[in-house]
Amino acid sequence: MQGENIFATRWGIIGVGALIGILAPLLQKLGNPGNMGICVACFERDIAGAVGLHRAAVVQYLRPEIIGFVLGSMAAAYLFKEFRPRVGSAPIVRFILGAFAMIGALVFLGCPWRAVLRLAGGDGNAILGLLGLTFGIWIGTLFLKKGYNLGRTQVTHATVGWMLPLFMVGMFALLLMFPQVPEQAKSGVLFYSLKGPGAMHAPLLLSLVVGLGIGFLAQRSRFCTMGAIRDTVLFGQTHLLSGFIALTVVAFLTNLLLGQFKAGFAGQPVAHTMHIWNFAGMALAGLAFALAGGCPGRQLFLAGEGDGDAAVFVMGMIVGAGFAHNFGLASSPKGVGPHGIAAVVVGLLVCLFIGFTMRGKSA
Repeated sequence: MQGENIFATRWGIIGVGALIGILAPLLQKLGNPGNMGICVACFERDIAGAVGLHRAAVVQYLRPEIIGFVLGSMAAAYLFKEFRPRVGSAPIVRFILGAFAMIGALVFLGCPWRAVLRLAGGDGNAILGLLGLTFGIWIGTLFLKKGYNLGRTQVTHATVGWMLPLFMVGMFALLLMFPQVPEQAKSGVLFYSLKGPGAMHAPLLLSLVVGLGIGFLAQRSRFCTMGAIRDTVLFGQTHLLSGFIALTVVAFLTNLLLGQFKAGFAGQPVAHTMHIWNFAGMALAGLAFALAGGCPGRQLFLAGEGDGDAAVFVMGMIVGAGFAHNFGLASSPKGVGPHGIAAVVVGLLVCLFIGFTMRGKSA
């Protein structure tokens, strides 16, 4: 018999949320972009730029935090005998959901983690994003109630569970082999931003250590922002929500202590004030997260413990970031990209199609 997992208790997940609420603003203070101490979507977007999947010069950096999330989760899974290589079904659907989740997040300019960090930093635009996220997840719960599913999960070869962790090890090796050369936008095979959010980052080793620690604790606590809202709406359970709230409150207090709190809508870092599309972008992301079974952070942690389905979703998000910037879908502080509105509409239609047509028993 396994002993009690204290991190999975209510106070345990509150503690994990509070720790993230401290570490994220500290990473911002030490170099990460404003109100972006941690943003899974933005950081995966930067990784996509670093390996050349897009050419947006201001968002290219191979973020160590993402690598740490996966490897820290894997370490916890192995240590506590929870590494379970598994896959389900509908990999192409999971990939498409990941791509549209990223597109929606980049129209808003942030994942659920960044939405609460933006709010904790005083960015009023995050309110619209969080309302949109909740609305999208609520729609997803309606499909879940009607029998939506992506098929059964089954045990598979350990190799499958190792694929995304090995990919992240490879990314870290590239980061060490081709470090940034001062005033050069490319070092060997990697692209580096010389200005903009991609040029803002905390020290590499510190970012990796923080990522490893959060990955370890999040795997133990099952921390998930999407799951927090889903469980509250579906079952009235507030266990995961308590961690979500702790993250927000502690990040707010940490920002106050660090002098990083600035209330308002206009002039917020890496944000825009097109409220309808802040709402709609996150509604798309929330619906995609609900249909895929986890927020972007949770997908990384699941992939670290051997979930091949989550790994497919993660790769969909990274490729989706390439589409978002190559096709003018992503927003900027000036507003939504030239084709971002059309992409959100298409994404919502695709997700609704998936939700309506994948109900009941799967083959």
